[in-house]
Amino acid sequence: MFNKRIKVRELLTREPYHEEVTVMGWVRSFRNNQFIALNDGSTNSNLQIVAELGRFDDALLKRITISASLKVTGTIIPSLGKGQKMELKADTITILGDSDAERYPLQPKKHSLEFLREIAHLRFRTNTFGAVFRVRHSLAFAIHRFFNEKGFVYLHTPVITASDAEGAGEMFRVTTLPPLNPPLTKEGAVDYKEDFFGRATNLTVSGQLEGELGATALGEIYTFGPTFRAENSNTPRHLAEFWMIEPEMAFCDLEDNMNLAEEFIKYIIRYAMEHNREDLAFLAQRLADEEKQLPQEKRSELGLLEKLDFVLRNDFERVTYTQAIDILLQSPAYKKKKFQYEVKWGIDMQSEHERYLVEKHFKKPVIVTDYPQEIKAFYMRRNDDGKTVAAMDILAPGIGEIVGGSQREERLDMLLQRMEEMHVPAEELWWYLDTRRFGTVPHAGFGLGFERMVQFVTGMSNIRDTIAFPRTPGSAEF
Repeated sequence: MFNKRIKVRELLTREPYHEEVTVMGWVRSFRNNQFIALNDGSTNSNLQIVAELGRFDDALLKRITISASLKVTGTIIPSLGKGQKMELKADTITILGDSDAERYPLQPKKHSLEFLREIAHLRFRTNTFGAVFRVRHSLAFAIHRFFNEKGFVYLHTPVITASDAEGAGEMFRVTTLPPLNPPLTKEGAVDYKEDFFGRATNLTVSGQLEGELGATALGEIYTFGPTFRAENSNTPRHLAEFWMIEPEMAFCDLEDNMNLAEEFIKYIIRYAMEHNREDLAFLAQRLADEEKQLPQEKRSELGLLEKLDFVLRNDFERVTYTQAIDILLQSPAYKKKKFQYEVKWGIDMQSEHERYLVEKHFKKPVIVTDYPQEIKAFYMRRNDDGKTVAAMDILAPGIGEIVGGSQREERLDMLLQRMEEMHVPAEELWWYLDTRRFGTVPHAGFGLGFERMVQFVTGMSNIRDTIAFPRTPGSAEF
């Protein structure tokens, strides 16, 4: 029976010497026709299998090639080799699946991350991606655990929607109409009344608006699901399909929102550090080796584990947008014209500005609040100054913005005014406005891009290496 097997990770944490066990996994290497390094994906550590000389047929041994899958039963004994405390002396070896070693793309050598993206269906088998995706799993589990402990309700918001929560217009259309000859209105436009849903629909860019509906009845909810942006952006920070965590809380203001977001980030980082120490140590060493190739001024001041520990031990810095712009204007980087993009009050800060604040000035995560209303969405609460809104972004070292949120505009008259100013059709969002008509309350929420969080915790330089099968412009492989 297959469920009688023991996983390598569990085995290596025990000391079941002279106990008979069954393990299964894939061959990482086979040397001297005797020593098999077996890995089952539960850990980066391999279990050494000893195939005693003369005990097994040559025909069987020839089939033990890199990435062949095996079932091995034998006795655990103390190891005499360096770097391992135990090994398995094989009594029986069964080939579960052969592997053509000459055609197998992952040879025992260093492969570039660019090459591994081309074979994303196999890159899980490398140490790097094994570690990344085990950490990703732990972060996802910690997210649900955090909100469950807080009493939040997990709400599934629609993937197909007729609203554009962000007002960005960069959406993937969902339609069953024929692309070459769609039905047209009298005015010559595509007649979406003939479409499957009877109106124009798209893949969601955010579950926030629907999340507010849940929060104004259930009190506190969170969503955790895929979101989509049809943004033609080929950068190490952007994906066309990614996962978002979006809590929404009734009876909550901007300060409550910031406090929850900071507590949330620290909680899930702490969980990963407690449960994935081995994987994070591997990724930290990998990052350190990678940075040795960079000029001194581009290297991180802290290693990966030190950076994560630093985040846990320190309060996030909190500044207003106006203060942040003043810091940038007074910075040596601005005075020496090192910023590519202009700096002035009213701009939507670019990644270079955000990273300067985090990495050079404060040297820790920063929460920026009270942005100009012109660069923020219609649903954000207008401040008393008439110029800014109660928004907040959390900026993290290495990647810039990792969280975006706000106190929502709960006043119906102010919300209608903002929608008119930003040309958001109120008649299409009648259901959203009902939450302000029938028992409105102060409420707030935020969105955290999950892949950016994974990127921050694992130290991966490209966001495409934090999701199993990245969807980017020109690429929908696998």
